[in-house]
Amino acid sequence: MTARWYFGWNIVAAAAFLTLLSSGMRLSFGPFFLPMAQDLGFSRSLLSSIVAAGMLAYGLAMPLAGMLIARFGTPPVLLVGNALVIAATFWTVVTANALSFLLAFGLLLSVGLAFTSPVAVTPVISNWFTRRRGMALFFLSTGSMAGMAVMTPVLSFCIAHFGWRATLAGFSAAFTLFTLPTAMFVIRDGAPEHTDLGPEEFAAQRAARGVPPQSLKLRDAMRTAPFWKIFFGLFACGFSMNLLGTHGMPMLMDHGFDAFTSSMGIGLIGFVAIGGTLVLGRLADRLPRRHILATIYFVRGLGFFALVVVGTHWELYLTSTIGGLVWAGSIALSSAILADVYGVRLVGVLYGTAYLGHQIGGMLSSWLGGWGYEHYGTHWVAFGAAGLLLVAAGLISLQLPRKGFMLMASPTPA
Repeated sequence: MTARWYFGWNIVAAAAFLTLLSSGMRLSFGPFFLPMAQDLGFSRSLLSSIVAAGMLAYGLAMPLAGMLIARFGTPPVLLVGNALVIAATFWTVVTANALSFLLAFGLLLSVGLAFTSPVAVTPVISNWFTRRRGMALFFLSTGSMAGMAVMTPVLSFCIAHFGWRATLAGFSAAFTLFTLPTAMFVIRDGAPEHTDLGPEEFAAQRAARGVPPQSLKLRDAMRTAPFWKIFFGLFACGFSMNLLGTHGMPMLMDHGFDAFTSSMGIGLIGFVAIGGTLVLGRLADRLPRRHILATIYFVRGLGFFALVVVGTHWELYLTSTIGGLVWAGSIALSSAILADVYGVRLVGVLYGTAYLGHQIGGMLSSWLGGWGYEHYGTHWVAFGAAGLLLVAAGLISLQLPRKGFMLMASPTPA
């Protein structure tokens, strides 16, 4: 008898494409930078400051999105996020004032994209999957990696032919055409009781579970060590990812590589990461998640040390290929471990709060990359710090609870 198609995979596919659009827009600002600055008469430092403010707003809006999803459900939050994207786009294309541009493009658009980011769809996927939760979340992260790889050339082409205003408006229209039916007809918070477990697996799980435990409250969960270990890992992740995106090309060019080779070396990481997420997704539900997460941080940390010392093309491309294999796994595994340890009820707000560490790390590395080179004449300050943080994150990840361990509240005294 042929097994019935599990509807949860429809949710994963729709959520992955949604994050391709939202994360791709957030991570592909580069093509907009010079056209916006020249058209609006903004200095690079002014526009950079607006982008940095948007990055912080994006991070701060994520725990808010998690709390709203816990209270109202996923579809309403996606619809609100879409409405904010539409309003921010309209406001952005008609303004030429720096303050209005900050409020529209820097803040409002960032909040709208945060409400439709991976944080917004992680809870519903965690709720629909038990046995293959790791694989499902890895497939979700593939959307983010594809966003980086696909959106940058698409946006560059459109801006060159139609201008940045028309491109932004076109993105908003395409985003709406996909988000509305996805929120209304595909994303469903109510998963079947058995989720993706087979009848025997579900029966065994119920027998092992016994009396349902009293789940932790948010404030109690945030006082526990596993949450802060995940937070630190995401801080190191954000520090390293944003450092590479902002200062990777200048560092390689300072070391003698030409612009094309440098961009190819950095771009190769994103393309390989798409395949890397699929491979790691297969392993995420078969091997201990904490061991995979630790390996990802260790390998990535060594990669940052290697990038500073590579001297030939083949060394650069080999380092980029190995780094790309582990580039996207930390976020997917972190959300899966949070769901394993704290349950799916809290995963949205906890993941959103932990992801704030990712954004803080990204802001810090953007500053340190420039400051360290200007003061010491070397990229070892920032890239060495990224390598050390990632190795430390790997060691800390080894201390995370094993799969099957769930924290629960102490019984209320009679």
